[in-house]
Amino acid sequence: MGGHGLKVIRGRRVITPEGTRAASIHVADGRISRVAPYEDAGDSIDVHDAGDSIIMPGIVDTHVHVNEPGRAEWEGFETASRAAAAGGVTTILDMPLNSVPATTTVEALELKRECAREKSVVNVEFIGGVVPGNAPQIEPLAQAGVRAFKCFLTPSGVDEFPNVTEADLREAFPVLARTGLPLMVHAEDPACLITPRGASRKYSDYLASRPVEAEHSAIELMVRLMEWCPTPIHIVHLSSATSLDIIRRARDRGLPITVETCPHYLTFAAEEIPDGATEFKCAPPIRSGEERAALWDALVDGDIDLVASDHSPCPPSMKGSDGDFFGCWGGIASLQLTLSAVWTGARERGVPVERVIEWMSVAPARLAGLADRKGAIAAGYDADIIVFDPDEPWIVDPHSLLHRHPVTPYEGRELLGRVRSTFIGGRLSGGTAGSVTV
Repeated sequence: MGGHGLKVIRGRRVITPEGTRAASIHVADGRISRVAPYEDAGDSIDVHDAGDSIIMPGIVDTHVHVNEPGRAEWEGFETASRAAAAGGVTTILDMPLNSVPATTTVEALELKRECAREKSVVNVEFIGGVVPGNAPQIEPLAQAGVRAFKCFLTPSGVDEFPNVTEADLREAFPVLARTGLPLMVHAEDPACLITPRGASRKYSDYLASRPVEAEHSAIELMVRLMEWCPTPIHIVHLSSATSLDIIRRARDRGLPITVETCPHYLTFAAEEIPDGATEFKCAPPIRSGEERAALWDALVDGDIDLVASDHSPCPPSMKGSDGDFFGCWGGIASLQLTLSAVWTGARERGVPVERVIEWMSVAPARLAGLADRKGAIAAGYDADIIVFDPDEPWIVDPHSLLHRHPVTPYEGRELLGRVRSTFIGGRLSGGTAGSVTV
């Protein structure tokens, strides 16, 4: 990022690796040059004072579906990145689907990169896809700069990104191990899914079709493969804390497995979802309030490593006007809301904002191989910084969201905490594309 000249961003509540304190953050050429006492603004004439709001590192979201090129009518880099910046997300990792072509070759990666370079106002990193038959593409994609890989064990919903079998993974694992990059896994075993008998407006029917046993079985498969060929595995969008017993045992044996959950699993509960409310549909499904509480406990206890949005929007027509959970697209648009949604739940449970930064900035940066320059306010780090008022309540109005489509299960919900300012490489958000890392 090329923020020229010297800027100072200062406040009374700056969260640094050494603790929260009053400080002046000096920025030069897009990076933090030093973190000084509050009174030390040096010779800068460009001082942004956050007052009593919190200054914290920008959110790193490692699970975002932008869908461009090919399905920009679902979501594109311009709208997604502006929504991200408004929500305090300064770096996104773009998933290899649902764009056309999928990011399963270097050529497809370069198409993605060019789209992002032209349109994004936040930093963009990329995830490569693992699909049947593309094991020879894994090392070239790694050399071309992807930060991780992604596979589905169950059908993804789009033909360009088929799910893998155990045989496919046994072909890919030795290659993945050579790259050292994590494989992000949509962990549901298709053999455990229940075929619907027909259309249904009942959320309970959809929930029953994707039982938690599918998650357990898929994670057990990944652990067996890790034991055969150790390679870092990251389980995405964990929906049930009961799956963590498998992960804990794997970690106890020294296997490199990490896991995320998402704001919708931490915010909503199955028994609260009205029939026909297809804006809540995602896979794995949102489970019970008891599961929600257990996921929070696991997050606070450190069994879950991080929180990512799994921002997966679609045109409103694909959510279905008839309320049929089996006929509509499954995915939740939440990129702009993630920080506030997680902070709302954390504060209700007495969890300090520093823990939220660990889950949403520090740990995701580590997963993406960006921990040397993202996720902290410290000298030498990129000046990706947000000013956050943790005390302001607000009601989610879909028309105020910057995602391409305003459909969201958060509509009308009161959240706590507003992003006041977002700096990308020291430059106040609202600038132009082409000045961010892609």
